[in-house]
Amino acid sequence: MTETILAPLTQQPLLALFAIVGLGLLVGSIEIAGISLGSSGVIFVALAAGHFGLTVPNQAGQIGLALFVYCVGIGAGGRFFGALKREGSQLARLAVVVVGSGALLTWALAELFDLSPGLATGIFAGAMTSTPALASAIEGGGEEARAAVVGYGVAYPLGVIGVVLFVQLLPRLLKLPLDAGSDEEAAGASVERQLVEVTNPNMFGRRFSDSSLAEIGACQVARIWRNERMEPVRYEDEFAAGQVVLLVGDPKAVRIATTLVGKPSTKEVLLDADNERDRLVVTRPEIVGKTIGEIAPLKDHGVVITRVDRMEFTFSPDYATRLEKNDILTVVGPKAQLKRFEAHLGHKAQAFSETSLVSLTIGVALGIGVGLWSIPLPGGSGFALGLAGGPLLVALLLGHFGRVGGIIGHIPRPTRILLQEMGLVFFLADAGAKGGATIVEAVETQGVRIFLVGALITLVPMVVGYLTARRIFGMPIGQTLGGICGGMTSTPALGAIVAKTSRQAPIVSYATVYPVAVILMALLAKMLVAIVS
Repeated sequence: MTETILAPLTQQPLLALFAIVGLGLLVGSIEIAGISLGSSGVIFVALAAGHFGLTVPNQAGQIGLALFVYCVGIGAGGRFFGALKREGSQLARLAVVVVGSGALLTWALAELFDLSPGLATGIFAGAMTSTPALASAIEGGGEEARAAVVGYGVAYPLGVIGVVLFVQLLPRLLKLPLDAGSDEEAAGASVERQLVEVTNPNMFGRRFSDSSLAEIGACQVARIWRNERMEPVRYEDEFAAGQVVLLVGDPKAVRIATTLVGKPSTKEVLLDADNERDRLVVTRPEIVGKTIGEIAPLKDHGVVITRVDRMEFTFSPDYATRLEKNDILTVVGPKAQLKRFEAHLGHKAQAFSETSLVSLTIGVALGIGVGLWSIPLPGGSGFALGLAGGPLLVALLLGHFGRVGGIIGHIPRPTRILLQEMGLVFFLADAGAKGGATIVEAVETQGVRIFLVGALITLVPMVVGYLTARRIFGMPIGQTLGGICGGMTSTPALGAIVAKTSRQAPIVSYATVYPVAVILMALLAKMLVAIVS
């Protein structure tokens, strides 16, 4: 019966490719205790498919790899070099500590347990939950590439579960509340709106921008009932008895502010979101790295920033929130002021909706060309960045500069995520199908050693990173755990932290550490393949 079912898939590699991807995504969507494999579920289905003799079309994995790493580079480029410049003293160095300790431990354990270069590097990539590192490890093909896929497949679940458990259990074991510490960037990881009637006499006559709301944190007045409609606030507006205002911010801060200002209002109102609200992208170099307090949006521009979208998270900012390149700001204000603020931020309209297919294809082609270029080394040998490194380097530069000549270094986030995920699942399907033929033999030969090595490579870098961040860098617990998630490239673990705290620090540190860690892992994976004897 198995042969009857698999016969069409064996004869049609293209059919097998999409069947593996579809089933793998279904497997990845299954949640157990809030944890799921996501796109990485594809590699486990592909390993099983490869074990039964299924194959996928030639070069499907290479096309997928080029798209995947290019999109990763475009997404990270806007923050990678800025993180090295502004946060080099702490967060970027934390990435080096976490990833570097993982690579050193991998090399030591490979020598101790006599693991092959491919298998050791695959375990490193899986334990650190880094697909770009796997891409670097398998680029040369052959037996070592198949061994790397096996190592990744064994270690990846340990990595995903291990990081999530570590960041959840450590604060409990050490009795460290995530909201504690000297985190100056306390802002919510979610956004709430509340209509409030002003009844507190202590607030009457106080200007919105000078009131004690600023001391609460991520909460501000965005609109006021005036002229029989909800209008954007002005810098000179003051609280008055019976006035109805719209508070926007972190849920906890909004609740406190509501009590301070007055009481919740049941008034039915309509908001002119089409003309008095916009989503703007931060691209101007002079703005990147400044705090919202420094750019004074309400005082100097007549607008209010109510939300910040950074990477995969949306949060309410406060005056201490530093803006990063390609942050997407939700801004409320009169239409004329919005246009002026748009120019001040450097916003470009195509950042949301337009994808330059010419720039995409030329950028990927340039990346492949750079990857093929061999750099001469002493002794007559050469070093090439390869299909994983070349597109990544080109995309990082394009993402950082925004435009090089006629090539646009930006892809709208929905399009970029789609291309990135499609490239990833094609790459994982190809890699898994090729590695599946030897997975049973490898596990039988190596036994429990693979699982032990994978568990150690997941745990030790997190412990080293925690001690370094807390004892040497003096980071608060929230910033520390966010940095560890970034160093382990674990978005699920960051989600677990965000669900437990109203602070912005974990998101900020994750967004700073993550791009540095991605690049380091890809480079160190290549080095591990070369130096493990």
